[in-house]
Amino acid sequence: MTRTARIERQTSESKVLVEVDLDGSGRHDISTGVGFYDHMLTAFARHSLVDLVARTEGDVHIDGHHTVEDTAIALGQALRQALGDKSGIRRFGDATVPLDEALVQAVVDVSGRPYCVHTGEPEGQQYVALGGGVPGSVAYLGSLTRHVFETIAFHGHLALHVRVLSGREPHHIVETQFKAFARAFRDAVAIDPRETGIPSTKGAL
Repeated sequence: MTRTARIERQTSESKVLVEVDLDGSGRHDISTGVGFYDHMLTAFARHSLVDLVARTEGDVHIDGHHTVEDTAIALGQALRQALGDKSGIRRFGDATVPLDEALVQAVVDVSGRPYCVHTGEPEGQQYVALGGGVPGSVAYLGSLTRHVFETIAFHGHLALHVRVLSGREPHHIVETQFKAFARAFRDAVAIDPRETGIPSTKGAL
């Protein structure tokens, strides 16, 4: 069973290429022009064990919004395509992940009904600008995190709940959410040996 996908998407605002392999080892080749977003997608790849290519050329001379959104659209579409008929997988995934003072729970259902519930970020997180200090890269606004998860859930046909249980440092708050989502997704798409008799390919790191 091959669970891979390639999505190319081009609009007046961006040109995106996303490739995924759900049975990978977390290899990644990511370049979006939004450095902090690259960091988050790298965390997703490493912790989900999804091999991920994400290359985006966007209108970052305006800001990072279109680039981040369009990459998330393509990623959601790629995950949905790679899942195929979803036979033999666990379907549900649940992960609670700490990063210093931050703690996040993510729960995923890949049943095919898109929905996203995102709660718990401290007030003001949506206005924080992360990164952007490197030439050629723009800042990632805190408000984009919810939008990314909503977009991936909609286009990936995932039911996704993300709850920020605690957190103070803005970088940690975002990074923990991506890691928790990755771990929950990794569990949800793992082969269920009870259904197939095939040992799971998603072992512990």
